[in-house]
Amino acid sequence: MESVQKVYDLINEAGVFYLATVEGDQPRVRVYGASLLYDGKFYIMAMAGTNAPKQLAANPKAEICTMKGKILRMSCTFVEDPRPEVKQAMVDKMPHLKGALGEHGEGALMFYAKDATATISTMTETLETLTF
Repeated sequence: MESVQKVYDLINEAGVFYLATVEGDQPRVRVYGASLLYDGKFYIMAMAGTNAPKQLAANPKAEICTMKGKILRMSCTFVEDPRPEVKQAMVDKMPHLKGALGEHGEGALMFYAKDATATISTMTETLETLTF
């Protein structure tokens, strides 16, 4: 639990992170800002109908990167979690998303990180490697 909490805290502090997926043989990177720690798991939120969920369905391996003082780079497999309570927790955390997602997050797709390895570093050295 300590590792996932540390990753979540670093991403939350940064405010935004970059999600890299694969479409065929082409990497795709986009800016994200919605993450959640729920039931001891690190979640990201994607909007239904966008490309990222389709890419994760075809190949659930992905990477996240962010930086605020320290660099965080995490590789993992993302697993979709369709439970309404996870979507509700996301809109409770970020109520400004209700307009796009619906009152209870109906338009959200929630994915949790599985088999994650996160490296925390500076520009010149690795400080810590975490797994969860």
